[in-house]
Amino acid sequence: MAMSATEIERFIKEALPDATVEIRDLAGDGDHYAANVISAAFKGKSRVQQHQMVYAALKGRMGGELHALALQTSVPEE
Repeated sequence: MAMSATEIERFIKEALPDATVEIRDLAGDGDHYAANVISAAFKGKSRVQQHQMVYAALKGRMGGELHALALQTSVPEE
């Protein structure tokens, strides 16, 4: 069963409450998404660590309910 963009955003915001999250369905199939996540929690973290934080927020759903998520992460501009 696929995940909706709303569900993905909810999981990310639960883990990173300050995050600005933008989700796009890349294929229209509810299985392939792109996400742009901006959060102060990423400050001082490598890109890999930032992505790991987002994947952790999805609580093991990557590769199962969610087949593909192209991630772009950043810290808010000051």
